[in-house]
Amino acid sequence: MTINAILTDIEGTTSSIAFVKDVLFPYADRQMEAFLERHWDDPTVAAAVGEAADQAGEALDTPARAARVLRRWIAEDRKITPLKTLQGLIWRAGYEQGDYRAHLYPDSAPRLRQWHHAGLPLYVYSSGSIAAQKLFFGYSEAGDLTPLFSGFFDTTSGGKKEADSYRVIQKAIGQPAETILFLSDVEAELDAARAAGLRTVLLDRDGVIDASAHPKVSSFDQIDPTAL
Repeated sequence: MTINAILTDIEGTTSSIAFVKDVLFPYADRQMEAFLERHWDDPTVAAAVGEAADQAGEALDTPARAARVLRRWIAEDRKITPLKTLQGLIWRAGYEQGDYRAHLYPDSAPRLRQWHHAGLPLYVYSSGSIAAQKLFFGYSEAGDLTPLFSGFFDTTSGGKKEADSYRVIQKAIGQPAETILFLSDVEAELDAARAAGLRTVLLDRDGVIDASAHPKVSSFDQIDPTAL
């Protein structure tokens, strides 16, 4: 069956998990209070802080109080929408100021470009917000890659380990499930995608997985969509 579209994860697949863990999260942690102080009256920031206060069950009526809660959530790796919103705003500032560029494995950008030029629509599905995904690929070490992608999906489509999420995404892509190839480094995500009828490939970048129910590669260079 011909592959008509490729859906890819980010962390551990196109890019190192360490970039998010060791660069982006600490940057948002360091910048949180100062950012809130500068943008406290911005409607988007105010709305996110208000939502965070509702979820925290306490008044976050100063930048310091809000930052204390939000930084705790960062340390706990909480997947909370207002935190993601504020992290995304802080990360945008960091990208625009040139404080960092998003890491990509050396094989990622060349292969993504090759697939795009071959006419394969490319999509992203990540637990990070769509806004954060666009920043990531817009300010990557390989330049602005966002024109390569036909669409972006986050957990508003559902959890990444739930088969129904991939059914939602398949309908949005508009191709038969068996013609969509999903790339990820997480077997539980691949299991869910396969349950929804998608084709799958496991990225084992560090060569630490002995066996898998999914085809396994260590780089994008080993993926030939025409041979799957």
